[in-house]
Amino acid sequence: MKIGYDAKRAFLNNTGLGNFSRWLIKTTASHYPVNTYLLYTPKLKPNKWRNFFESFPNIKTITPASKYLTALWRSKGVVTNLKKDGIDVYHGLSYELPLGIGNTGIRSVVSIHDLIFLRFPQYYGWINRLIYTAKTKRACKTADRVIAISERTKQDLVELLDIDPQKIEVVYQGCAPEFSIKQSPKQTATVKQKYNLPDSFILNVGTIEERKNLMLLAKALPYLKTNIPVVVVGKATAYLDEVKAYLSANNLSDRMLFQHEVSFDDLPAVYQSAALFVYPSRYEGFGIPVLEALVSGVPVIAATGSCLEEAGGEHSRYVNPDDEKGLAKQIDEVLTDDALRQQMITKGLDYAQRFEDRNLAAQLMNIYQQITAHA
Repeated sequence: MKIGYDAKRAFLNNTGLGNFSRWLIKTTASHYPVNTYLLYTPKLKPNKWRNFFESFPNIKTITPASKYLTALWRSKGVVTNLKKDGIDVYHGLSYELPLGIGNTGIRSVVSIHDLIFLRFPQYYGWINRLIYTAKTKRACKTADRVIAISERTKQDLVELLDIDPQKIEVVYQGCAPEFSIKQSPKQTATVKQKYNLPDSFILNVGTIEERKNLMLLAKALPYLKTNIPVVVVGKATAYLDEVKAYLSANNLSDRMLFQHEVSFDDLPAVYQSAALFVYPSRYEGFGIPVLEALVSGVPVIAATGSCLEEAGGEHSRYVNPDDEKGLAKQIDEVLTDDALRQQMITKGLDYAQRFEDRNLAAQLMNIYQQITAHA
């Protein structure tokens, strides 16, 4: 088959949807090399992702002929390229499909990551909500198949956008293989020194924004029996000021350390140095940091209310996202009971195997083959 991907974020985004796009493209191209994969991106910039894709003989990159009106090309003009290139399946990797693709005979798939803009509209401006809603609904109606990255997202698509559940397939997301590679003591020591990390710490990874609910972990600190510090890795937003104000007012500033510029190459060593991973986010489409922690061999405590139980499995721990005392109790139990902690690590590694690339690639390829067989 000739499979086309909307690769804008694969080339231009360093986190989030960019990581997802790169993972999916690499996974399908590696496990099914007989196909040709065409990556459609409105522009390119020098970065390691560009060089990475060039190393695959079955991957080709397509850009618009003109450097002007590139956004219009991505949303509509790319259809001309898809027809000319003989694409069998086009996969919109993040909520979008180009206008007019439904009239071409080219089969299409769209990935939907979450509907947070509808579940928690207060986190978005009204114009963005309108755009996201219209774009997502149109793509889901146009696509031959909709891929949700969790059962929670599938439920939201049915409930909030009235998408036919028969049209939706759940294909989970894997994480980068670097997290499961055991870091040497020398590598770990170097990274800990580079970022001035304490010997033992609780880890939290993710953008520091209101929805991620870091304040719950801050409010749990006074109730902990242990004096273990927290290391927070993530991009800062205005919400960070709220967290820091709370810490300062309660003489806790030295208990929470912030790192905003940790390179991806160093992140596996940071995870593997942690005693515990805590992810109290109120809502996620999947919660990839939870899976990154599991494959790193770190026990996880996450929040109830969205899909984090899907990412973490039954042997991780879960708390109400408004219960700081409950979170503190769970943290103390995990950190003081070596047998429990080791069981969580072992069972977490076992659970994470269901997200192995070869299994997820097979699911994706089965979807592509099904919809082309009915063309």
